[in-house]
Amino acid sequence: MSEFLASNEWQWRLARTIVQGVLGVVIANIDLILGYAILDPTLRALVVAFVMAILSPVMAALGGGDGDKPEIPRGEIRGA
Repeated sequence: MSEFLASNEWQWRLARTIVQGVLGVVIANIDLILGYAILDPTLRALVVAFVMAILSPVMAALGGGDGDKPEIPRGEIRGA
């Protein structure tokens, strides 16, 4: 799992991108999967945006750091 989250090789980046995409699709269609409520398409887009906004920093926190202490990189550290 550590290699999946922290490696910068192309195959691990591709795998992380695919996992994020699959999670986004599942979250966007959770109403259809559960079968008891239908969401408006604009609300679905908003839910997917929120999930991706939360998922990206969480994956960065899990993949970075020095072992047991997850740390979310700040903008000024990355050169932003």
